[in-house]
Amino acid sequence: MVARKIPAPIVTVESEPFWNAARQGRFVVPACAACGKTHWYPRAVCPFCGAENIEWRAASGRGTIYSFSVMRRAKEPYAIAYVTLAEGPTMLTNIVACDFDTLRIGQSVRVAFGETENGPPVPLFRPV
Repeated sequence: MVARKIPAPIVTVESEPFWNAARQGRFVVPACAACGKTHWYPRAVCPFCGAENIEWRAASGRGTIYSFSVMRRAKEPYAIAYVTLAEGPTMLTNIVACDFDTLRIGQSVRVAFGETENGPPVPLFRPV
């Protein structure tokens, strides 16, 4: 199977700490210092309580597939999925390094960073 080229992500002021950690091979999630809840996508204001005190916490890199779809008509087939992280938030990502026919909702996955075209690595997930 040919690996699909992933374009470099757009790095914003709010997401820069995430991408800096990814460059170091670390997976982190934003969390509100006021209410303690983690969230995804990175933003300057907590989506739960409105506080502006966001910190970055080390994440386990574990999650479960909430939903997925396999793009078979693409030149290089790929699986896109919503993965619910062990820390709580759900993120849109790709599932890699597996037989797409064996994927299932509720399946355990683990983060594996993948290269991008001239940018920081992105979090992808592979079945455990």
